[in-house]
Amino acid sequence: MYENTFPNKRFKKTIEFLEDVVSPPAKILDLGVENPFSKIMKDHNYQVENTNGEDLDLVTDAVKSSEYDAVTAFEIFEHLVAPFNVLRDIQATKLIATVPLKLWFADAYQNKNDLRDRHFHEFEDWQFNWLLEKAGWEIKKTLKWTNPVGKIGVRPLLRKVTPRYYAVFAERR
Repeated sequence: MYENTFPNKRFKKTIEFLEDVVSPPAKILDLGVENPFSKIMKDHNYQVENTNGEDLDLVTDAVKSSEYDAVTAFEIFEHLVAPFNVLRDIQATKLIATVPLKLWFADAYQNKNDLRDRHFHEFEDWQFNWLLEKAGWEIKKTLKWTNPVGKIGVRPLLRKVTPRYYAVFAERR
């Protein structure tokens, strides 16, 4: 998945944000199958369970349990056609999520060989906030950061100054 492009900066910023808003050993339901960031959360003493790869647009049963202290969704909602459904159905009282922000100078991401590895949404911060609020969440904290790439050109320069990632901590209203 991360051949030659392991997202060290994104993972570092994400774990710092998570630790700032939810302390270990919180019990977390992490949306999406187990992944390298699941291991990072476990290494930071969180109790982490992942969903099983079900289509969260259609099957939201995994989030309908109140046994978790928080639900995390790191780079998940942009892949869903209807993220509102799963956001509305989450029973945990805390949500920590990151999404890639829409970049005016780049097309939405799409892997033509993998139907699950594409972005249906690339949000502007206000759009993601509105989605969360409409689904019953109150935003408590946010953070944006850039994703510079080691290349030369106009787009790489824009990536150094334009926020690419957006993290949100929200609580159920």
